[in-house]
Amino acid sequence: MNLAAIDIGGTTIKIATWKDGKLQNKHAVDTPKDLDTFYSVLTDEVNKIKEDTDIKGVAISAPGAVNQKTGIIGGTSALPYIHNFKIVDELEKRFELPVSMENDANSAALGELAEGAGKGSDSMAFFVIGTGIGGAIIINQKVWHGAHLFGGEFGYMGFDTESVSDLASPVAMANRYNERTGKKLDGKTVFALADEDDPVASDERQTLIHSLALAIYNVQQSFDPKKIVIGGGISNNPELIPLLNREIDHIQTQINPSSIKPEIVLCSLKSDANLRGAVANFGQTH
Repeated sequence: MNLAAIDIGGTTIKIATWKDGKLQNKHAVDTPKDLDTFYSVLTDEVNKIKEDTDIKGVAISAPGAVNQKTGIIGGTSALPYIHNFKIVDELEKRFELPVSMENDANSAALGELAEGAGKGSDSMAFFVIGTGIGGAIIINQKVWHGAHLFGGEFGYMGFDTESVSDLASPVAMANRYNERTGKKLDGKTVFALADEDDPVASDERQTLIHSLALAIYNVQQSFDPKKIVIGGGISNNPELIPLLNREIDHIQTQINPSSIKPEIVLCSLKSDANLRGAVANFGQTH
């Protein structure tokens, strides 16, 4: 089945044609500032694809709490104009085609499940590590949305009075470091300084690693996924997985040596994950 695939981001919108079982003609446009321009840009892009390919629908990855039953995007995002109305119905009118829409983190998870690090798994937890911690839960090869569309929001898990996002995101780590030192460094730099005899960097990186490892351990014991997939910019750091595995070994020894150790892997599709996952979601919903 041929499709138009769209990944809506805060600064760019990625577009591709799904044809012959792969993403083709991938490109990006700037994300519009208002709804009317948004409709115009997407309609023009879909019409261009229609001219070259007989597509059967449009598969979309979008930010926010996407309700697939109502076609409404709840929650908040960098694009407030796409929220709280039946946007899927409006797009179907303009495209004159069926439209599927899924949250961006859920789409990335479905992409990794289809062709990436989670391929062949029936269950998976996907952690997206960026400004905060997001993610998705896959059970029986489908997204578990939860009763309130909060399935996979690992960043809201609490440790004492702080959230996983407060403790385990690289941005939060850098903010803590900068508050303690008076410097203005980013997370990547602080992570590296931990290996260069910087005691504050070492301390703050350990907070990140311990908090993330504990969250992963808890998710593994809670619903026992086949794999834990890590995405986000930090996934490019070759030290991440060894540090997490070492910390999980320590946690496991303290809590229950016979408990299941998570299989942690890095995402592999990178920038194509959302587009590929949007296509997979269309196949599951249409």
